[in-house]
Amino acid sequence: MITTASSVDQPAVSEAALRLAREVLEIEAHAVAALASRLDGRFLEALRLILACRGRVVVTGIGKSGQIGRKIASTLASTGTPSFFVHPGEASHGDLGMITHEDVVLALSYSGESDELMTILPLVKRLGAPLIALTGNPDSALASLADVVLDAGVEKEACPLNLAPTASTTAALALGDALAVAALDARGFGHEDFARSHPGGTLGRRLLTHVRDVMRTGDEIPVVAEGAAFADAVLEISKKRMGMTAVVGPDQRLVGIFTDGDLRRALGRGIDVHATPIDAVMTRNPRSIRPEALAAEAVELMEKHKTTQLPVVDPGGRLIGALNIHDLFRAKVI
Repeated sequence: MITTASSVDQPAVSEAALRLAREVLEIEAHAVAALASRLDGRFLEALRLILACRGRVVVTGIGKSGQIGRKIASTLASTGTPSFFVHPGEASHGDLGMITHEDVVLALSYSGESDELMTILPLVKRLGAPLIALTGNPDSALASLADVVLDAGVEKEACPLNLAPTASTTAALALGDALAVAALDARGFGHEDFARSHPGGTLGRRLLTHVRDVMRTGDEIPVVAEGAAFADAVLEISKKRMGMTAVVGPDQRLVGIFTDGDLRRALGRGIDVHATPIDAVMTRNPRSIRPEALAAEAVELMEKHKTTQLPVVDPGGRLIGALNIHDLFRAKVI
């Protein structure tokens, strides 16, 4: 009989639920931790097959194993190992043609006896594609066909009935992640490689966007010449709306910066607006950034030094652009 919410003791249910939830997490954590002590040369052989693959890593599995397989294929693909998922049921009705002898097949089945897998895997072997089995049963039919067997067995499921795939699917996912990350490291897959696989997200923008892509140039740069009048600098700040103006020498080399903050401090000292040259109130040797730097580096520099704008200079120190925190917001780097 299903108990309705109105007929149960709510405090008792809450306490029991918390105990069970903690037990679930502990069982699954133990299952993952146990994998580490079992990793051996078979893991390295599976990794060698993946690294030597001239085609794609084709991941397959049915039911919950299939859902975990989709995630593993996605993780492999996004970390430098071309990969895709093939449903074994669809494979037996034509999709088997997606697999070639240059591919490596990673098959997931906790029991190692899934009928749908065992229908297609002998044909995969006939193609000549290496087969990696990720299973909880090293003595299964799947394991007997495999070139390499990865043992993902668990002591028990986190389900109180020891039936629903819980700890076993968590272990399989973790082992797949271990393969993907080991392959990533072996390939020397770096930040920019990762960004190229994720161009549409915030991470991709942070890793692919450079200062030159978002900086203001030409007439948009707030700038006055060294020796300019204080009033001219204030006018330039107001006109360009960046909260600052750069100050340059005759050769366009950056010599100083004058910001809204400098303006408030100068007025607080009661300076003569008409008689004071900008050199007397500007900040000399200001922080700047190069155009080839990542926009994310500009964000870090602004945050570290509590500023909202940066001049952009070339290798010779000549002013070529300006960057405001609002430019970074518009570019969705922040």
